[in-house]
Amino acid sequence: MQVLRRRRPRLLVLTGLATLLLATSGGPPAAADAQHADPLQRRVDAIHDTGVVGVSAEVTSPGTRTRAVARAGVAERGTRKPMPPGGRFRIGSATKTFTAAVVLQLVGEGRLSLEDTVERWLPGVVRGSGLDGSRITVRQLLQHTSGIPEVLPEIAALNSADGYRAERFRTYTPEELAGLAGLAGPAGPVMRRSEDVPTEAAWSYSNTNYILAAMIIREVTGRSWDREVEDRIIRPLGLSGTSTPGTSPFIPGPHAHAYAAFGTGAGKGPGSGIDVTVLNPSMAVGSGALISTTHDLSRFYAALLGGRLLEPAELAEMTATVPAPEMGVSYGLGLGEIPLTCGGTYFGHPGELLGYRTWAGVTRDGSRTAVVYATSDGGPDTQQAMRTLVDQELCGAAALGEGRTG
Repeated sequence: MQVLRRRRPRLLVLTGLATLLLATSGGPPAAADAQHADPLQRRVDAIHDTGVVGVSAEVTSPGTRTRAVARAGVAERGTRKPMPPGGRFRIGSATKTFTAAVVLQLVGEGRLSLEDTVERWLPGVVRGSGLDGSRITVRQLLQHTSGIPEVLPEIAALNSADGYRAERFRTYTPEELAGLAGLAGPAGPVMRRSEDVPTEAAWSYSNTNYILAAMIIREVTGRSWDREVEDRIIRPLGLSGTSTPGTSPFIPGPHAHAYAAFGTGAGKGPGSGIDVTVLNPSMAVGSGALISTTHDLSRFYAALLGGRLLEPAELAEMTATVPAPEMGVSYGLGLGEIPLTCGGTYFGHPGELLGYRTWAGVTRDGSRTAVVYATSDGGPDTQQAMRTLVDQELCGAAALGEGRTG
């Protein structure tokens, strides 16, 4: 089987942000009929009914080339513009799967080991908050068992309307983000006591882990996380709607607007929340910066689990999981393993970045995918409704048929 990966050279809000509530606006009905015959459309309507402005979903079975799409709501609050077909959106923490895949390609090329320490590649970067980079491995970064603290509470643009307005165009460097997370401060008492080998901390989700992973990719390859993701994944798979925006605050191509209430104004009707579509995503390098589409995410996850991006040994490392009680799933390297209500499990990753939220899932063999995204914070049931859609669509492997292509 051909593997889309480079060999040795010849000579990269976010999930983890607090749930925010936002009431949707007026516009066309979610989908004209609550008794709509199409199950996917009904599930999309159910997500829209939780209070988001817009929803779009796609379910594919690459082997049989079947594809179903459904949309509800509007692309811009206060208008009747429909959600755009093939619309682009910030995928948040689903970015982590891309970053982990790049790291594992480097492992397969012999340029990096999962047991390498952070100190080896980033000397002196992890010395604060009672941590020691010589006792934390690359595996622990990707697995969220490093004990490294979360940086997002320090990012003003993600935490208040005033902060967003003041700092939405601000550029962060990865080194600056590591400092904001407290990694470069006084060493303090070291949490890890083993004198011989690194030991695992309890599982704890932290976007800082993947910022460090992006920095390691740069050190190993001599090129930026953005370039490596583009050349190793986006271009080989032909993901034409996927981009690494760098410091650009704009979403290229057709897209729906995003809205955030920052914990206030929830439930006060169409006027609650502000438009947060424009954002410099440099605070999310490696962890949540990518822009993509439902179709491209479907293709990416199908290719990944189908063995087109990683050799079997590296894919096995990626899908070997540990309990992740914070998320209610098991977690591998940039992938969650989520139970199916019909039995078995699937792999995928949720994501959220300031007004855009997504849930992407793929069967173990890559034969079926389900991806959904919503705009605005929504109600407390939004994430559960999204998870239900992915679960039911992956369980219903026979649901797609003639006439449900799009």
